[in-house]
This record gives sequence, C-alpha cells and structure tokens, in this order.
Amino acid sequence: MTEGNFVDYVKIFVSSGKGGKGSTHLHREKFIEKGGPDGGDGGRGGHVYLVGNKGLWTLFHLKFARHIKAGSGGDGSGDRSTGADGDDKFIEVPLGTVVKDKETGETLFEITDDGEKQVLSRGGKGGLGNWHFRSSTNQTPRYSQPGLPGTEMDVILELKVLADVGLVGFPNAGKSTLLSVLTSAKPKIADYPFTTLKPNLGIVAYRDFQSFVIADIPGIIEGAAEGKGLGHYFLRHIERNSTLLFLVPVDTPDIKGEYDILVNELTKYNPEMLDKERMVVISKCDMLDDDLKAELKEELDVSFKGIPYMFISSVAQQGLTELKDKLWKMLND
Repeated sequence: MTEGNFVDYVKIFVSSGKGGKGSTHLHREKFIEKGGPDGGDGGRGGHVYLVGNKGLWTLFHLKFARHIKAGSGGDGSGDRSTGADGDDKFIEVPLGTVVKDKETGETLFEITDDGEKQVLSRGGKGGLGNWHFRSSTNQTPRYSQPGLPGTEMDVILELKVLADVGLVGFPNAGKSTLLSVLTSAKPKIADYPFTTLKPNLGIVAYRDFQSFVIADIPGIIEGAAEGKGLGHYFLRHIERNSTLLFLVPVDTPDIKGEYDILVNELTKYNPEMLDKERMVVISKCDMLDDDLKAELKEELDVSFKGIPYMFISSVAQQGLTELKDKLWKMLND
C-alpha cells in the first residue's frame, strides 16, 4: 500500500431512511360495500450500519464517499399489507475504527472485531395504517400515521492501527529501515526527518508459519503530546499496540535522555501507555566495535535498570533474529 492510499481520518454525512406512510384503505369487494378499514402499516426506513472487516487496513474507500443514505420505507397498502422496509446501508471499516460525533466530539463506539455490526443511524419508524384506529365510535377512520423521518448526522471516522508491536522513536531514527528488513513492507526511506507521514504496517514471519504485525509510527518530537510536529495525528495509533519498541540510534548524545523524552510524551498523551510492554533497541550498532559496545553496555545496564534493551543493526542485519525471538516472547507471555 502506498503512503498516499493510507487514509486514517474521514468525515462523512450519514442519513437513515424515512419510514413509509400508513394506508387509509377501506376494504371493498363484491357484495361488501363497506368492509371497514384495512390499511396496512408503512415499512421502517433503512438503517446505516458500520461493519468491521479484517481485510481492510485503511479508510481510503470512504475518502470520496462523503454522503451515505439508506433507503426509505415503502407505504402501507390495503388488506393490512405492510410496506417494505427501506434498504439498509452497510459501511465496511477496518478493525480499530473509532466513530465520533462531529458536532460534540463524543466517541460513539469503536469497531474492534471482524464482522462486528453497529447501528450508526436508525431508520424512521413506519406509520400505522387506519386499521389500528378503528373503534366502536369510529368504525371507518379515514386517517393514518405518516412515517417518522430518518436521522442525519455528521460523523468522524478515525483509524487507530491495530498492530502487535509499535515502533516508537524520534524522526530519522531508522524505524522504516528496521520495518523493511523485518517484513516485506516497502516504506519510504530517506535521510531527513519526518520521511514517514503515515503509519506503515508489516507482517513479521516467525517460526512454524507464525507471524505478528509491526507498525512503523511517524517520528515523535518533544512536545508531540501538545500537538507539535505531527502530534495527535499519529499518537493515537500507538494506543492500539500491545508492545512498544523504542528505537534509539547509537550515535545519539544521550540515549537514556532520548528514551525518557519519548516515554514522557506518550505518558502526557495517555497515561495508560505506561502499562504496555516495552523494550529499547539501540540501532545502527554496526558503527561500534566490541570494546565500544562493551563500554556502552556498562553504562546502559545502570541507566536502563529493569528495562530490557538490546543492540541491533538493520543495515548489517545484526541481532534481528534475537529481536524477533524477544518480541515473540513478550507478545505471548
């Protein structure tokens, strides 16, 4: 999937169908001149549903579908015949889609399971036919109910990427390079900050035909929780990852300091981020010889006390098998 085709935020206008009118029909047949009321009810208006589809990874198919309308219910007719229900509209969305009311900003619901179906907009109820209004004092009512109107609303659909592992790091830390060597994904890679503007997903093939999903999240900068850089635009994607993989280049002046900034930004955005499993990966370690690596390890053993970390090199493909083993263990413990 190209970056331009990854859409994780759309606004759509939905309207359910109007209910059908009840009938004012009076029964007539040979030898029965005044058979009384037999008007049927109107059919209900069509609902608008959201349905989870695990085969979708983006909201791109809704990018240009700004107005979605369900069908109106059919009118009732004689012989107590109920009108047909309006055609329901089903909107398929990827798992991890959050639905918000555009006017209030309130979160209505989330779609997290394949095949999960939620009503977004209910159709109007059909009107009652005149058969319901007969009485001892009014045996031939010549009135019925109109159908109720459908509901209209503007909604926002936000996709929070569902991935097992989220790559977290400063811009230009090498996250896209790591994703490209661990998976068959082909993210954009270049030597400048914010090369990645949209999350990229890749499937890591593991032993015995097992696999897990890893997401390359656009780079975090200090102040991201307040909206700096790409801010809230990408931080929401990290909420869905069960394990966070912090990537810090070995040539960073203060490795622990950079890690602390990343954790602080995630915590300010959502304190529940601290509950996730996490590991630190020191990347670009092909630049170090054994002596420098041993010296650095002594420092990190003190500063990263209790936090698992390891050295890798995406370019030289060093430590990648061990990394996959550790991630698999973290995901399945």
